[in-house]
Amino acid sequence: MRYLGLDLGRARIGLALADDVLGTARPLETVARRGEAADLARLRRVVAEWEVTRAVVGLPLNMDGTEGGSARLARAFAAKLADELGLAVELFDERLSTFEASVRLRERGLSARAQRSVIDAEAAAVILQTWLDARTG
Repeated sequence: MRYLGLDLGRARIGLALADDVLGTARPLETVARRGEAADLARLRRVVAEWEVTRAVVGLPLNMDGTEGGSARLARAFAAKLADELGLAVELFDERLSTFEASVRLRERGLSARAQRSVIDAEAAAVILQTWLDARTG
């Protein structure tokens, strides 16, 4: 199976890939949001190109575990993704994923400025890897 991780933002969607063979998530790309129809069309192409069978959408919970507006938007988008693309979609707690992504990128020598274009995809990889680890752990 191949998995697609998504870090949803209002301006961008970070994408990451993983599969059962390697069990390691890797950043794929960052997609600029262009509206729901355009976003779903782009994701449809990614799903087809990479033969994705399941998507994992980051659920942005508050630090106390409650859900706010961003979590409701993620839930709605995940439902639309499942309906429109016919994919199995799971939501997964993404608390601190962007922080972890920034730490990883800093360790690779990327400045805060250089991180801007890749941090969303790296955060998607953090979400997807954490989900993978939780399944096998």
